[in-house]
Amino acid sequence: MRVIVPLLVAVALSPSAAVAQQQAMAGVTALQAALAANPQGAEAELLANQIREAFGGREALMAAPQPLVEETTVLWAIELPNSEGRPPRVLNPAGTVRYGMREVGSTGVFALAQTFSSGDAFGWMYDAGGNGPGGGGTIEVYDTHPDAVEQPGVPKGELTQMPPWESEVFPGTTRDWWVYVPAQYTPEEPAAVMVFQDGNAAKNWVPTVFDNLIHKGDIPVMVGIFIEPGGVDRPRDNRSFEYDRLSDQYVRLLLEEMLPEVQKTVNLRTDAAGRAIAGHSSGGIAAFTAAWERPDEFGKVVSACGSFVNLQPGESGYDGGHNYQQLVRRTPPKPIRVYMLDGENDQNHVSGNWWLANVTLANSLEWAGYDYQFERGKGYHNTRHWQAHMPDVLRWLWRD
Repeated sequence: MRVIVPLLVAVALSPSAAVAQQQAMAGVTALQAALAANPQGAEAELLANQIREAFGGREALMAAPQPLVEETTVLWAIELPNSEGRPPRVLNPAGTVRYGMREVGSTGVFALAQTFSSGDAFGWMYDAGGNGPGGGGTIEVYDTHPDAVEQPGVPKGELTQMPPWESEVFPGTTRDWWVYVPAQYTPEEPAAVMVFQDGNAAKNWVPTVFDNLIHKGDIPVMVGIFIEPGGVDRPRDNRSFEYDRLSDQYVRLLLEEMLPEVQKTVNLRTDAAGRAIAGHSSGGIAAFTAAWERPDEFGKVVSACGSFVNLQPGESGYDGGHNYQQLVRRTPPKPIRVYMLDGENDQNHVSGNWWLANVTLANSLEWAGYDYQFERGKGYHNTRHWQAHMPDVLRWLWRD
């Protein structure tokens, strides 16, 4: 976070103000500590400017911005130069939970920093008492898993962006993709492999988890393949067609095109127990469908906020992913291990209710006797829940 240099030159900082300056540069939790000290005068002016900087400037702060989140600590701030009467508050949508915001000195900047429990999720809104803009949103907070951050002494694998892939299984599509090879890989030993849908996002955080868990011996030496959905007229515009249909076409793309291309340079395991596939949202149902269609090739699945709803209804209007709840019950169990995650505030629209769809599928997996786990949360349709639990998900998935 930057500090405004002119202010630092113009104001003679007391020792406590200098501490506040250092805290502001450290992040949200440090700003929380500075607010708790209730600074006045020049120290309050300094802190107010640091808060403005954190939120992108005075204009952004006057527009009732979204809060800043650092693990489980949330910082709300709003600037009301002409505030009179009751200070602004942060409310839940029902108005039953209220958090008062404190003015920083006499600067017109009001702020509130609150620490919640890991996994908390809730809606919020500003109540500016008629003196300023409203606005609101949702919050979902998690502690950062220690195995999700770089650790000293842990060898780092290599992530390589591959040339754009023009598919024959999905004619006319081009997709970006990346391959991660761990530092411990040797060509003499075939490596396990895990495929991730929506790879451009997953590649930014999964390799660090792989590095740490491979180093600890908690998962095997494992190659990661991060694949974007294909595009025809623009990148990713074929996503729902590829991911949400109950079809073997996507797993054919993996088995006939992508995996053989990787195997030209990396020795991969070919047994189902050595192959996993994972994704979020439509990428989650795509992972499940790949293993469902070819359990002889993919024996492990991770689905986060999986779209087990009727997103691709087909000609009948009812051909979508909601059918899995019955297919799992009426089909002899397949040799796949499944880890599901979802939050009770997931999406709900014309295609179905994501949370209910995931709960129902989990119940079907249990009834049918599958080796499965369902991590239930409170959150929304995002990857935060998945990222917070990924090290433990992988340990469970590869426990043998």
